Amino acid sequence: MHLLLSKSPLLLIHNSSMLLHRFSPLLLPRFLFRQPPFPSLNFKPLTLKVLSMASSHSSHHIHTNRLASEQSPYLLQHAHNPVDWYPWGEEAFAEARRRDAPIFLSIGYSTCHWCHVMEVESFEDEAVAKLLNDWFVSIKVDREERPDVDKVYMSYVQALYGGGGWPLSVFLSPDLKPLMGGTYFPPDDKYGRPGFKTILRKVKEAWDSKRDMLIKSGSYAIEQLSEAMSASSDSDKLPDGVPADALRLCSEQLSGSYDSKFGGFGSAPKFPRPVEINLMLYHSKKLEDTGKLGVANGSQQMVFFSLQCMAKGGIHDHIGGGFHRYSVDECWHVPHFEKMLYDQGQLANVYLDAFSITKDTFYSYISRDILDYLRRDMIGPEGEIFSAEDADSAETEGAARKKEGAFYIWTSKEVEDLLGEHAALFEEHYYIKQLGNCDLSGMSDPHDEFKGKNVLIERKEPSELASKYGMSVETYQEILGECRHKLFEVRSRRPKPHLDDKVIVSWNGLAISSFARASKILKGEAEGTKFYFPVIGTEPKEYMGIAEKAASFIRKQLYNVETHRLHHSFRHSPSKAPAFLDDYAFLISGLLDLYEFGGGISWLLWAIELQETQDALFLDKTGGGYFNNTGEDASVLLRVKEDHDGAEPSGNSVSAINLIRLASMVAGSKAEHYKRNAEHLLVCSF
Repeated sequence: MHLLLSKSPLLLIHNSSMLLHRFSPLLLPRFLFRQPPFPSLNFKPLTLKVLSMASSHSSHHIHTNRLASEQSPYLLQHAHNPVDWYPWGEEAFAEARRRDAPIFLSIGYSTCHWCHVMEVESFEDEAVAKLLNDWFVSIKVDREERPDVDKVYMSYVQALYGGGGWPLSVFLSPDLKPLMGGTYFPPDDKYGRPGFKTILRKVKEAWDSKRDMLIKSGSYAIEQLSEAMSASSDSDKLPDGVPADALRLCSEQLSGSYDSKFGGFGSAPKFPRPVEINLMLYHSKKLEDTGKLGVANGSQQMVFFSLQCMAKGGIHDHIGGGFHRYSVDECWHVPHFEKMLYDQGQLANVYLDAFSITKDTFYSYISRDILDYLRRDMIGPEGEIFSAEDADSAETEGAARKKEGAFYIWTSKEVEDLLGEHAALFEEHYYIKQLGNCDLSGMSDPHDEFKGKNVLIERKEPSELASKYGMSVETYQEILGECRHKLFEVRSRRPKPHLDDKVIVSWNGLAISSFARASKILKGEAEGTKFYFPVIGTEPKEYMGIAEKAASFIRKQLYNVETHRLHHSFRHSPSKAPAFLDDYAFLISGLLDLYEFGGGISWLLWAIELQETQDALFLDKTGGGYFNNTGEDASVLLRVKEDHDGAEPSGNSVSAINLIRLASMVAGSKAEHYKRNAEHLLVCSF
């Protein structure tokens, strides 16, 4: 899930040192809206979690629709629904015009838990499919493949109803204007709220009787969104004091929402939000520079305690490495189990930052844990880095239905049978109990989905438990590592969650950055530092090779050397969609890290080349800032300037930092050009 759209202050950083580049704050919301960990039901948070998940698709092949010829894993998941799905494109639009029928647009992604739920409940249902096929032209969109389309209709739903999520369900006129929309709908009426079949009937009735009003309303909504989301400024000078005031304001707001008991900012559900960590670390550095050491230390301690709580919690995969999407409770314990590449890249970087400041190998260990997970499970044969792993999987081979977290959770009996004499130690360390351990919060498992099951969490210090068991901390850690390895081997034989093997340029850029930075920062670990499974003790220089190989894959497969343009994604071949602002900005950032942390000058030259293309395609030369798409696709009704950092940083905030970094690496008029564009971008964000 992502945060709601919010205007945010960008901070102009004038110091171009390497440290300040890394701590340069990204755009943060003035008001830190929180997205629920599940979609809205009729635009209200859904309070029930489903008990079991999507089918194994073995019974789907009675039907085949147009999605069978697509590349997107998400679209392919729906290729055998009885719904007559179309991909986004002129064929579907022409059919809607020919039939004079409204469009039902469903947007999601392949590892989306609630997308699977709605598929099982509605899109596999013959009765629902008949309503959709008779009354609508139905279109499926992978939001990761077409973020520009998703942005239009998610913004509409958020603006009108104050919330959003995936699956996104929107009804459109044949000319693509939104008529009404929501997120997840159950199939039948419940709790006084309409089910999906009722929604379909109501929309059909409204289309037949109130069409002109609906179309007029949709057109007006798009006009208002276009005006609100494309801010511009005639001035290209940032008023004195604004960067410092923005930094202070954001830091104060975050500090006010700090959870001193469990770490993190805000209440459950808790998302990692690395951009918030970035801002707090940068603010503490600025406070140190002005001699305010006490306040600076307070900001740092909020960050360090939050990072420790996250790493010890169930949101962290202790057996295989990496982090899940978010925690449903306030104590970082029970997660939503999907793993996203954009989280891994950003989190590896903030743990590297924490190590750079503290020299505490706790943080370098976690950064290695993330990077080693990516290296083992998420990298393809040519160095490409895949997108995500699903939250859901079958409990046993051949099971008809999938369950969330099935791959990751344990019974105490499983642990005891596997670990023998070390079971008691391991169970105490990870709070494993016979009746299950999802009892730390009323929000952890309100409907007993994980009854009798355990999500690993560390609640006691290793030194305390090592003393209790009469051994050194090193011996204790060795035993834990051996136990984790045994559980990993057994877990590897379970049915695995779905892997979305799509390669997205922007997310690869985030990961390239973390691998490149690790290659140098981890050289600061003390000689003789010991590592325990799932960390494998990679030589830091090897991480640079991984970063360069991923960048080379993008240059070879997703970059046109003649036009200097990127494609957005790759699966078997480049996607039809061209690259968006985020693809250029995040990749440029990764290439600058490759160059600064020991790669060759060729990466800097490519970054400069890509920046020129980005300016040509996306820059608002008059009003400042960058649009999210090129404006070349007439079916995308909005061309917006995104300035909100959520689960991913915005393309504009990353671009501002890129421009300032580039200005410090070149000389003369080129440097001045970068500075002007950066400042104009910042001005139009206020």
